[in-house]
Amino acid sequence: MTMLKNLKRIKPWEIALTALVMALPLVPASPVKGGYGLVERAHAAEAPKIDTSRLVSVGGDVTEIIYALGEESRLIARDSTSTYPEAAAKLPDVGYMRALSPEGILAVNPTAIVAVDGSGPPEALAVLRNASIPFETVPQTYDRAGILKKIDVVGSLLGVPDKAKALEDKVAADLDAAIADSEKRPQAERKRVLFILSNQNGKILASGSNTAAEGIIKLAGAINAVGNFSGYKPMTDEAIIEAKPDVILIMDREGPLSMKDDDLLKQPAISLTPAASQKAIVRMDGLHLLGFGPRTAGAVRELNAAIYGG
Repeated sequence: MTMLKNLKRIKPWEIALTALVMALPLVPASPVKGGYGLVERAHAAEAPKIDTSRLVSVGGDVTEIIYALGEESRLIARDSTSTYPEAAAKLPDVGYMRALSPEGILAVNPTAIVAVDGSGPPEALAVLRNASIPFETVPQTYDRAGILKKIDVVGSLLGVPDKAKALEDKVAADLDAAIADSEKRPQAERKRVLFILSNQNGKILASGSNTAAEGIIKLAGAINAVGNFSGYKPMTDEAIIEAKPDVILIMDREGPLSMKDDDLLKQPAISLTPAASQKAIVRMDGLHLLGFGPRTAGAVRELNAAIYGG
């Protein structure tokens, strides 16, 4: 009964955010600084025009980009991971990005849907396509180039390439400055960071390689403490001790899915880590930390300062 009561207290956005992190596509995270050439932009310009006057946005990062472009007047609904800016939360919610309800989307009568890569399920997408609603996918990678590509794709879809180019330039400059500052730290001084997604019944679910968490940790000038497996997986006590994290990173949230510092530090394996000896636990907003959208430079700076001080 206690578990049932706890589950009832879990806020929908907390479930959505945890599920979002678990469902994010596993893609390489690298600091590639490549841009997008004239050929790509020319192809985008030649693509058939889509009516985006009544747009449904799926993915918190995609929604943020639409607002950053100043094109939010087109939005008529969004998914449950789209919680920023605050105005977005006032739009109708069509469900979690990986469990979209085609009925809910069709009910708002959209002219187009734009979704981050990995949205679904396939059955829902098939229903939407059969309804002849354009469904545009935005690629997702956890690096500088990936953020700029998202802006480019969304701007092309909305028919505002000039606005997209201006936003790309602004975001790129901000990212370059933040990343350059992080890269000044010598490799020998970089700390090992363990990102913990959840801690249920004493089981630590941590972030391995090819994840948003690893991507942001690297951009902030630190090292993912558990890069020897891909995705998000439960860790044994032995693996946690061997990882020797200097810092523990978690999403800041409330309810039964939250993790209290004292509870984490009391975990037998965690208590034997350098992070526990220094009580080094960093909490950040999940979408800000892992979204890889227009605000990522700020997340890099915030995480760097939290890890190293300053």
